[in-house]
Amino acid sequence: MKLPASGRRVLVTGASRGLGRAVARAFAANGDRVAVHYSSREEEARETYASLDGTGHALVGRDLTDPAGAAELADAAADALGGIDVLVNNAAVNIRHPLPETPYGEWVAVWQRHVSVNLLATAHLSHLAARRMIDAGNGGRIVNIGSRGAFRGEPDHPAYGATKAAVHALGQSLAVSLAPYGIAVASVAPGFFATERVAARLEGPEGDAIRAQSPFQRVAAPEEIADAVLWLASPAAEWSSGTVLDLNGASYLRT
Repeated sequence: MKLPASGRRVLVTGASRGLGRAVARAFAANGDRVAVHYSSREEEARETYASLDGTGHALVGRDLTDPAGAAELADAAADALGGIDVLVNNAAVNIRHPLPETPYGEWVAVWQRHVSVNLLATAHLSHLAARRMIDAGNGGRIVNIGSRGAFRGEPDHPAYGATKAAVHALGQSLAVSLAPYGIAVASVAPGFFATERVAARLEGPEGDAIRAQSPFQRVAAPEEIADAVLWLASPAAEWSSGTVLDLNGASYLRT
């Protein structure tokens, strides 16, 4: 039995707002049932949950800095939805910490937090979801949210760039190991896109420079990234397993 095009059971991490909210809405509009995960932004997660098309969705809050929290999240989502067919690893932290300005103790703490959330939580949830997909025998999809910064560098956010590069590599490794079970794994690497978190930057003095990074003279909308995630999770995208899809409006071209 192969993964259907809709009616799937989808876990989206970090879905309180921004890209996670857009991804959750895209799957719900497609006819899928979505587990909306949040860590600390419960009120905003409830807004996401309330905005979803259809019925049968779930709201699940867990701390992903702890491996036990990841296990609890997978259990809660699977219990609420009756299983997991699609995992979208969106939850991430992005804390400014340029090396010349950051004291060593703060540097260590910031790196540990980035690794625990951006990389290890992604790895742990991928394991937990994939094991369920393997046992169910219906195939599945894992889509990781990476970043353009994994390729071009992030001088003010080096741990973010490094962990996102690791997420890309993890996805490619899992794509090879999980293909025999009908599970496709892919990543997207967005450039700058508009969310509540960066609204002040886009509206401030640096807004024009940020938009000028792309020859389209704009940044992406979260929905544009979400549409790509939805496609990568579709049955039609199986042959794209292992890809890292650049979504940056030609602002960074890699070879």
